[in-house]
Amino acid sequence: MSAPDNKQKMQELEARIAAYKTANKTVKAHQEEHYSQANIAWRMVTEMVAGLGIGFGIGYGLDVVLGTKPFLMVIFALLGIVAGIKVMLRTAAEVQATQMAVTPGHNGADAPEADKGARSGANEGNRDGS
Repeated sequence: MSAPDNKQKMQELEARIAAYKTANKTVKAHQEEHYSQANIAWRMVTEMVAGLGIGFGIGYGLDVVLGTKPFLMVIFALLGIVAGIKVMLRTAAEVQATQMAVTPGHNGADAPEADKGARSGANEGNRDGS
C-alpha cells in the first residue's frame, strides 16, 4: 500500500463517520426530547406531592403540639397544595421560555403586530365596499 491509498481510505472513513454522526444526531434529539417531556411531567408531579406532604406534615405537627387535631392540618395541607401549584406554574413558565428560545424562527413579539396589520388591511377593504 502506498501513502496516497492510505490518505484516500482515511478520507472515506472520515466521511462515513461524519455521515453516521449526523444521522444519529437527529434520532438522538428526538429521543432526548421525548424523555425531557417525561422528566418535566415527573418534576411537576413531584413538586405537587412535595408541597402537599410538607404542608400536611407541618399542619399535623402543629395540631399534635397545640392539641387542635384537624384544624391546622387542613389549613396547612391547603397551603401546601397552593404552594405546589405555584411551583408547577413557575416550572411550566421556565420550560415554555426555554422552548421559545430554542425554537428557530419564532419571535412572539412580531406575531401580534403582523396579525393586527393583516386584520386591519382586511377590514379596510371591507369598509370600502369592495
